[in-house]
Amino acid sequence: MLPADDEPAKASRGPSFRNGWQVLPLDGAFEFSYLDAAGAPSLRKLVAHELKIGPGKTLLGGTDVHQGAYRGFRADRINVIEDVESGETVDRNVLDWLLRKAMRQDRERRRTEAAAARVAFASRPTTAAAS
Repeated sequence: MLPADDEPAKASRGPSFRNGWQVLPLDGAFEFSYLDAAGAPSLRKLVAHELKIGPGKTLLGGTDVHQGAYRGFRADRINVIEDVESGETVDRNVLDWLLRKAMRQDRERRRTEAAAARVAFASRPTTAAAS
């Protein structure tokens, strides 16, 4: 079950808290083997937007390629996941891998934003102090 606010955070790209859930932005295209609540296996394709960490569970949220709509999948029900862009496949500690990936992306985003801010600051015209 998804938290009440089941739309991905687009405005803020850093970690945030919504409705008691910690939301970590996560970008990527993933294909994974998933077990639903009844234990039925399926193969899913998702364009990821975020990880939602809440009470007792973590959800991988994004646009389900087959349904064309936002879906959240419990990370503990993902058996094997493949990063479609890199080809990396993970079959153990999937949740840890997803968390590390989200944190790496966050660090890279922060570095890029800081570099852009430095360039913008350095390119500002200087104003001479009034005499």
